[in-house]
Order: sequence, then C-alpha cells, then structure tokens
Amino acid sequence: MTVLNTKFPTKHTTAPFSKINVNEFQPAIETEIKRTKEEINAITKNESIPTFENTIEALEYSGEQLDRITSIFFNLNSAETNETIQKLAQEISPKLTELSNDITLNEALFQRVKTVYEQKDSLNLTTEQQTLLDKKFKSFSRNGANLASEKKETLREIDKKLSKLSLTFGENVLAETNKFQLHLTDKKDVAGIPNGALEAAKAVAKSEDKEGWIFTLDYPSYIPFMKYAENRALREQLATAFGSKCFKNDALDNQANVLEIAKLRHQRANLLGYETHAHFVLEERMAETPEKVFSFLNELLEKAKPAAEREFQQLSNFAKKRDGIDQLQSWDSSYYSEKLKQELFNLDDEKLKPYFKLENVIDGAFTVANKLFDLRFEQVFDIDVYHEDVKTYEVFDAQNNFVSVFYADFHPRKGKRNGAWMTSYKSQKRKDGNVERPHVSIVCNFTKPTESKPSLLTFNEVTTLFHEFGHALHGMLADTTYPSLSGTSVFWDFVELPSQVLENWCYEAEALAIFARHYETDEVIPMEYIEKIKASATFLEGMATLRQLSFGLLDMSWHGIDPSSITDLKTHEQAAFDKTRLFPSNPKTAMSTAFSHIFQGGYSSGYYSYKWAEVLDADAFEYFKEHDIFSKEIASKFVTHVLSKGGTEHPMTLYKRFRGSEPKPDALLKRAGLLAN
Repeated sequence: MTVLNTKFPTKHTTAPFSKINVNEFQPAIETEIKRTKEEINAITKNESIPTFENTIEALEYSGEQLDRITSIFFNLNSAETNETIQKLAQEISPKLTELSNDITLNEALFQRVKTVYEQKDSLNLTTEQQTLLDKKFKSFSRNGANLASEKKETLREIDKKLSKLSLTFGENVLAETNKFQLHLTDKKDVAGIPNGALEAAKAVAKSEDKEGWIFTLDYPSYIPFMKYAENRALREQLATAFGSKCFKNDALDNQANVLEIAKLRHQRANLLGYETHAHFVLEERMAETPEKVFSFLNELLEKAKPAAEREFQQLSNFAKKRDGIDQLQSWDSSYYSEKLKQELFNLDDEKLKPYFKLENVIDGAFTVANKLFDLRFEQVFDIDVYHEDVKTYEVFDAQNNFVSVFYADFHPRKGKRNGAWMTSYKSQKRKDGNVERPHVSIVCNFTKPTESKPSLLTFNEVTTLFHEFGHALHGMLADTTYPSLSGTSVFWDFVELPSQVLENWCYEAEALAIFARHYETDEVIPMEYIEKIKASATFLEGMATLRQLSFGLLDMSWHGIDPSSITDLKTHEQAAFDKTRLFPSNPKTAMSTAFSHIFQGGYSSGYYSYKWAEVLDADAFEYFKEHDIFSKEIASKFVTHVLSKGGTEHPMTLYKRFRGSEPKPDALLKRAGLLAN
C-alpha cells in the first residue's frame, strides 16, 4: 500500500511530501474514487428513512481521503509541477469530473436529499445545518439533477471537456512564461535598473552559464525591468512578450481554448436553465445577478474615469516634457509612473526596499496577527515540505491551543505558476467529537536572496504578502462543523474581504514600526517615508481603478452574454476595453489568452469581486480606525462574525453582525481619493 492510501502517520497528519512518488497519485486517486462511490452507494441503499444525519452529513463526510490526496496533487501542479504531474493532471481531472457528475446526477441520492430538504422546516436544524442542507440541495439542482437522462449525458461531456481545456490553458501559460528570456550583455541596455534586480538577473544568466543578465516574465524579474529600464525599445519588447503570452498562433496558443471554454460554459448554463454562465455563477454570490455586477462596475467607472483621464494626461505631459514622448504607450506606464512618483513624493521602491526584508515582513505579519487575534507562530523543521524554499509553522492561540499548520512558499522557480495565492491542504472540521485543525499555505513569487542581499520586497510585495496572509487567517481561524462551509469556503465576492482588509495595516505607522526596519542598520523606517507611503497611496488611483474595472468588464464580456457569435478574440477584447482604454491597443497582445484567473482559477464571472470586496474592506477598516487599529474588541468581533464562521451563513448577515450595518462605498471612494474628504 502506498503512503497515499493511508491516514498519514505524520505530525498533525501533514502531507508526507518526501515519501510521495508522483506515479502513485493516479492509482491512489482511483482507489479513493472507488471508495467514495461505495460510500455514496451506502447512502442510497440505506433502507432507513432519509434523515439529515444519514443523508446530508453522510454525504458531506464522504470522500475525505480523496479530497486530501487531490488537494496535495493539484497544489503541487500549481507550485511545483513538472511534465509528469501535468500529464497526470490531464488524466486525473476528467475522472474527478466524472465522479462529481456521478454524484450530482445520481437520482436515488438526489431523492434522499430532496426528501430531507422538503422537511427542513420541521427538523429543528442549527443555522449551519440549514446552510449545509441548502447547499447540498442546490449542488444537485444547479448541476443537472432535474435534467432528462440524455441532457445529463450532454452535461457530463461538457464538464469533461471543460476540465481538460482549463488544464491545457494553464499549462500553455506556464510554458510560455518559462520559454521567454531577454538576454542582455551590453551595460547600456540595463541602464536605470537597480542593483538588486541586476544581481538577480545576473544569477539567472550564471545558472545557465551565460554572460550578462537574463530577464524573464516572472514578476520579480519583469516588474523592475518595466519600472526602471531606460531603454524604451527593450521595455516594449518585454511588455509585448508578456502581453502576447499564448497569442502567437503557435502550439501554445490559447485563442481557440478561450473561445471553446466560453462557449461550453454558456451551453452548460443554458442546459441548466440559466440565461448565461454569469447568471448561473452569480446566483450563489452576494451580487446575485449580472445586472447588479454591471451596475456596480459602471457606477465605479463613472467615478473613476474622469480621475483616470486627468492622471493619464498628467503622465503624458510629464513623459513629453521629460523625454519628448509624443504618445504614451502601455510599456511606458510603469516607468513614467515611477519617475513621476519620485518627483512628486521623492519616494521610490529602491528607497523603501531596504526596510522590507522578507523575514522581517513575515515576522511583522505574525506580530499584527498576534496583536489582533492573539495568535503565535512558531517555525518548525519537522514537517515535510515539497521544496526546500517552503517554511513551516505551527500556530497557537492565547491558551496555547493548536490552531493550524501554516506553510509559506515565497520565491519563483520553473515549476511554479506566476502570481500569489492562498490554498489549503486540509480543511478544519468537527467529526465524531473531534475538532480537526486546518493546514493552510500561501504561495508567492518574491525576489530571491542574492549573494550580497537578502530578499528585499517592494512595497507592493509587502501588501501582497499581507493580502495572502489575510486569506490564510480566514482558513486558520475557521471554527465550523462541516468542511465544505469552513474557512474560505464562502461566496466568491466575500472571500477577498479578510485578505484585502489586512492590507490596510501596511499603511499605518504603528504597524510599520513593528517590521519596517533597515536590513543593515535595524533603523525603523523614517516617519517621513511612512507619511509619503500614505500620501502616495492614492497616486494614479484613478488609472489603477480603471485597470481593475477593465478586467472585471472583460470577464463579464465573456460570461455575461451568449458568446457563440464571437469568432475573433482580439476584436472581442477591443470592444470590451472600449470604455476603459487609456493607452493605444497593441495588435500583438491579448489579455484573455493568459487571463488565468477566469479561465483556470475559478474567477469566471467573479473578477468584479476584488472591487466589491474593496468596498467591504474599506468600510470594515474604517470601523477599526474609529476605535484603534489594534482594537482587541473589533478584532474579536471580526473573528466571531467573519473569520471563524466561513460560509455557515449569508455573508451580508455576517458582515452586518460585525459592522452593525451594510457597507457603504463612501469609505472606498474616499480612500481612493475619488471622493472629497
């Protein structure tokens, strides 16, 4: 028997990464699929009258070991993948989709669930049990249980195709990211780029036995180049490479994949009785309907666009005056934004980075969590990891109770996708009188330490770390009975509240004084820098808001309409970006072909939720500021009504319990400088 087919005999039953042979995943998953089917059969063949316990709870706890193994497998496919894992993913995903369909399309099982559901008013259920019952019933009715048999088969085929297309999409994006290199040997070509970024680029070149510097499409390499490189032609080259990922009509092209994913999602929604994919998705969101999402995005657009156009004109004038640039292009944006920011605030990332040593920022996040929520993080070295870069911690509360295992993986590498995310290896739950605590992980792509410097973060990376750590706290502090309602298992447009609200502490002097210390002198970040960070927080905020809104509108343009008439991806994108475009369009680039959030990462019809959650987070942080940013009273309310509750109740109910009222957009608009104070 492989290690994967046992309850892991490890500390806190953590994943035994070093003992796993990747070729064991497929047989282990097939074994667990078989076991899960047997568990489902036991429910349907139970001759007792259907009850909440023998049907709903039994269903909730079925497939537990399968969930554990697949979470390990798919997390590795994101953070430490290789050709073997990718090939296995293509074979395993359809099997899991088929199992999911076998369950939701199982008529005998649905009848038992329906029987319990129809008696719900007389069952004396707790609020959490009512939510679970509603969720289980909807998981059947929203996924084809009421369809005729031939339509069920059509649904199965669509789901199989979608699971494979989504994987292929992601594999292509990763391959394109890894494929490109900008190899430079002339010192003139790297003029303006800070020493830290040059040292990292030199290390990449050295690792390949090459002279000079190699820049890649990984964020820690790409962003400093775009922000500081004086050579405009090279900025254009790198930006075009980044923006044309999977848009080159070659073997890694994603245009056909995007069109097929959008059309299949629409067909699936129609089959289930919904007008569009967005109607299907948003039924289970705070926003509820595409109309509300469009209204929300357009209302913010109306407020942000005049500011964005003023800022764009200001940036264009600055570039013209400074370097004679007649037409500002997208590859000029970061460069001239940084130069203008330096001129207006005398503040740039290179001044700030020495104060943001990665280890100090991690300790700072832990201290903030301790001051707010009484959590203590202890680094341990006896929990197995999937890569030597990964750090592991045990988390305890004020009474020294074990709260969570926490993994942190901070640096880019070949087998790891770009960006930053939080994930889970084991959900919190209560079962048979035992409370099982969660195993939570955050994965980021920050600059690696070099021979002469530790990993020093940009301020944007500091906020990214706090953002993902906010998600992690949501997972760690979960206190529910059922795993499917635990931690971040909430409505998608609510899930960003804990992450985005934690970013606010990065702008507060009291919090920065804890962790923003010079890596060489240990000097606390000067107050004037803190004041400049706060003053510059709304710098070009109109343009930044417009950019986020453009992504939300692009998402809805694929999923909020019937996409069957879309034949040309670029033409479609151009139309979607019409209302938000500031820079001239580059015919060589497309956003959708590498828009992993919506075509691989679960954000389809949900990208608006970042802005939606900003309304919540600005309103929530205002509540802290009315008292104290480290107010134990408000933090305790946030844990009690938000972080611990997961998806056990409607998020607006939870939010109102915490805040006392529904959120108002005024706090966000004020914070963004889009509303007079």
